[in-house]
Amino acid sequence: MTVARLMLTDFRSYASATIAAGPGFVVLTGENGAGKTNILEAVSMLGPGRGLRGAALAEMAREGGAGGFAVAAELAGGASEGVRLGTGTTPQAPERRQVRINGAAASAAALGEWLSLLWLTPAMDRLFTEGAEGRRRFLDRLVLAIEPGHAHHVSRYDAAMRARNKLLAAEGPPDIAWLDALEIQLGQHGQAIAEARARTVTALARRIAAEPQGPFARAALMIEGWLPGARPLVEELRQGRARDTAAGRTLSGPHRQDLAVSHAAKQQPAARASTGEQKALLLGLVLAHADLVAERRGQRPILLMDEVAAHLDPVRRAALFDRLGRSGGQIWLTGTERALFDGIGEASWLAVGGGVVEPR
Repeated sequence: MTVARLMLTDFRSYASATIAAGPGFVVLTGENGAGKTNILEAVSMLGPGRGLRGAALAEMAREGGAGGFAVAAELAGGASEGVRLGTGTTPQAPERRQVRINGAAASAAALGEWLSLLWLTPAMDRLFTEGAEGRRRFLDRLVLAIEPGHAHHVSRYDAAMRARNKLLAAEGPPDIAWLDALEIQLGQHGQAIAEARARTVTALARRIAAEPQGPFARAALMIEGWLPGARPLVEELRQGRARDTAAGRTLSGPHRQDLAVSHAAKQQPAARASTGEQKALLLGLVLAHADLVAERRGQRPILLMDEVAAHLDPVRRAALFDRLGRSGGQIWLTGTERALFDGIGEASWLAVGGGVVEPR
């Protein structure tokens, strides 16, 4: 499963670009600010969600363009051979995402049935030290790569929670029938979210624990915060209405969970590990998850790795390239210079600059 051709129209810094990519390594080189990350973001938009930056859709449209954007791709490999995916917005509705699969309208969640995507960016270096919200989003991406239907439950849960919070905050007594209906939705989708997260964390923790020691530190994983109890979530919510009204937010449910990560060998929370150890933990976690996805879905995910080589010492860099090369699948990498990728072997080499992408 690979992106064989990527077409961009008015996306970020690109008025128009067509990129041909082969299987295996796809290496994008260019100066800082040349637009390398924009290409990775475009690929990430071929899955559900807001992509690797989590940006608003309107921000993705090229400045000076018509106001909308388009990202399209032709896939290759196995059952995906020749499948065409497309997504974007129009100038008339810059915050409404449209999706096409083989020319037919589809939901964003349906993209996950065709492509499994994982990414690693410099912004994720702060994953272990910042708030729980970022770790929940990270965890949901891990789940989504294995269970594409997870996106549906997350979106429906979030919508129902916003509606419940608004209803509880309104003046006067709430509409009890509407409140009951919202809490039933939260209970159904919340249970599905919690169970899917637990399945993914359990499977990933087992895979990591079974791997031999290597250059990337092994992570220990668990879910903290709210956990399903003996009472169904819908009952928790009904009994907690007065408490939630006073707090101004819903205090029970999977939106209160956190992914706890620790350095297994040191039995130390990842947040207290050194910067280098945190990077190694995250890399090891993503690589193990890619293997898990390949096992569960029968195809390797596409990996998007932004500036990862620049932040690794030569030993870990060589180990990373070796492991990725042996694992197979398509891996998109960015860097400021080709020398960072010495020893990578066969690759699709692309030079980026001035809104242009050229083979080199």
